Amino acid sequence: MKRVFIIHRWEGTPLSDWYSWVKEQLENNDFKVFIPPMPDTQMPDMDKWILTLKNLVGVVDKTTFFVGHSIGCQTILRYLETLKFDEKVGGVILVAPWLSLRKEALPDDESKRIAKPWIDKKLNFDKIKCCCDNFTTIFSTDDPFVGPDQSVIFEKELNPNLVILKNKGHFTDEEGVKKLPIVFKQLLFYDEWGSCDEEYDDNLEYGSTKYL
Repeated sequence: MKRVFIIHRWEGTPLSDWYSWVKEQLENNDFKVFIPPMPDTQMPDMDKWILTLKNLVGVVDKTTFFVGHSIGCQTILRYLETLKFDEKVGGVILVAPWLSLRKEALPDDESKRIAKPWIDKKLNFDKIKCCCDNFTTIFSTDDPFVGPDQSVIFEKELNPNLVILKNKGHFTDEEGVKKLPIVFKQLLFYDEWGSCDEEYDDNLEYGSTKYL
């Protein structure tokens, strides 16, 4: 069975943002979709989030796919670090991923304390790439929390399909992003296409985008 695990952002829930819309579209195309409520979403703990995902996923194979949003991207990548070298997943989509954040994202000492381990602990990208051949990173031209340097870093480390969208902010419902067709379409591409019940303009910045 084709399975997709969507990991929400810091302060997010399974009902936030565009997750439910993507889930509905995928289920209409025979995917089994999981959007787990991650623990202590106001104060995300790295070890707890990784363990939650690991316990939920169980055995992986090429029909296992992941979608992360913001800190959910880090959770997925750090989970992939724990897999054995012969364990492979079908694809990973990272929406607004980051290894560091703009100062606007960390306005006080408490938020800096929470983010510190996520920022300080380096990722083993060589190990991560052993577990997956298909990465897509999605960024916005006006993200208030994730700087443009992050797309450069992830392109260097993962060689992903890089997608840059216009004016999506940090891809939250507060910014009006309640549907994210590019995520759905990319998963269908990984699965050799299916069908979408609506047509959408993703406002792709084609000049700076690789898009399949």
